[in-house]
Amino acid sequence: MNEQCVLHADIDAYLLHLAAERGLARLTVSSYAEDLNHLSAYLIAQGVNSWQEVDTLHALAYLAASQASGLAASTRARRLSAFRGLIKFMLAQGRLPKDPLHELNGPGQPSHLPEFLSKEEVLRLLEAPDPATPLGSRDRALLEILYGAGLRVSEAAGLEVSQVQFQVGCLSVRGKGGKERLVPVHQTALECLRAYMEGARLNLLNGLRRETVFVNRRGGSLSRMGIWKIVKKYTVLASISTPVSPHSLRHTFATHLLEGGADLRSLQLMLGHSAISTTQIYTHVSQSHLSQVHRKYHPRG
Repeated sequence: MNEQCVLHADIDAYLLHLAAERGLARLTVSSYAEDLNHLSAYLIAQGVNSWQEVDTLHALAYLAASQASGLAASTRARRLSAFRGLIKFMLAQGRLPKDPLHELNGPGQPSHLPEFLSKEEVLRLLEAPDPATPLGSRDRALLEILYGAGLRVSEAAGLEVSQVQFQVGCLSVRGKGGKERLVPVHQTALECLRAYMEGARLNLLNGLRRETVFVNRRGGSLSRMGIWKIVKKYTVLASISTPVSPHSLRHTFATHLLEGGADLRSLQLMLGHSAISTTQIYTHVSQSHLSQVHRKYHPRG
């Protein structure tokens, strides 16, 4: 077995552990796989034959090369986190003599409130797609849900028909670690979603069976990259100069709710943050009931 097979076999074992034992979502495991395969390719190019040979200098050199290539600190931190997870897994199995990363600090990341859109900019963005066309109907529904429910891009890409609860006005969202949460959705977003699912989606599927809500022009599941491209397209059409990503809409969702008076605990539940400290990058306000908060304070509620 060559060194590439050895390195990849250990990665495959770790990914199986993440999926089968820790219950991480398929898209999350796919993200781990992408980062670890990038790492293994670098190590192979440096002549490393197995994970047992990796030391702190290899890790430092990898991070330095990532920085030199222009990767953002957040991306480098994510890759290091995937690296640490693999090492921790192999240590627990007794397959490594020591932790080569224990003295390594992650790349510093600035602490600031993420970019978000004004209410006027959001309105222009949401009205940019043409709902009279199948793709326009899909895109309008997608943008409404990204902003109206504050979904992560992976959650929107993986959203299934069975997770849409029109009668109670909620989405049953599977977030990080496979954890489920109920997210209230305002009426305008629900109407756009229903119109898409009962019309344009069937047109795009053209007889195919698909569990995911959002599909591409060929009837396949819409990918995370596809969602990014859609958001970028309508950002341009709406003449918005601020760089906008799917995550920007998630931050906009949170910021607009808090500006309206929603409390931090309710926001934590809607965003699916495991710790309140993650939500505290926004601000602190008094508590109130989750669904009442959403209906009362969301700009499109």
